[in-house]
Amino acid sequence: MPIIDVLFKVQGKEIPADHAYHLYSSLSKIVPDIHGDESIGIHNINGTYEGERKLKITDKSTLKLRLNSDSLVKVLPIGGKKVKIDGSEIYIGAPSSRALMPAPKLYSRLVIIKGFMEPKLFLGAVKRQLEKMVIKGKPYLVEINGNKGMEYVRRTIKVHDMEIVGFAVRVEELTAEESITLQENGLSGRRHFGCGIFVPDGR
Repeated sequence: MPIIDVLFKVQGKEIPADHAYHLYSSLSKIVPDIHGDESIGIHNINGTYEGERKLKITDKSTLKLRLNSDSLVKVLPIGGKKVKIDGSEIYIGAPSSRALMPAPKLYSRLVIIKGFMEPKLFLGAVKRQLEKMVIKGKPYLVEINGNKGMEYVRRTIKVHDMEIVGFAVRVEELTAEESITLQENGLSGRRHFGCGIFVPDGR
């Protein structure tokens, strides 16, 4: 069965910017099958960063799940629910679905590979995972201009009392087949927390 994205419009005021674990926990209470199904990816909710580690919910904010199409019926109960995310409340609207579309450039806001926290070694691990999927596209760590010159976008997620570190990753020069394969499989694990999920790069 094909892999799809299921989208729910979100209403509310604000949520923590680092909300991945709390979102996963709240959705698992509505749909317990999410807890045991590692194939389901939960994208971070999009919004406007307000500072103080808060994300403002806007009219474009969406909860997006990536899953096998035969799992769609499992997640339908999420629609119409009010959900608490670390003390903040949001309302989740009705679902819609969307097929994955190939794009020559893909982006993941956070990839975590256990045991690899130094940029050069991390990129090497990314390349090895792509090779296992027979993907010949070129991976890069996303760069920023910092006070110390060129730096990489390093992000963390907090799970319980532990902070887990990873990098933003871009993969370019993908064929249509490679692009769909990478979107379907992602890189490494922790898909429940939005990690390793790739979307078309809109640059």
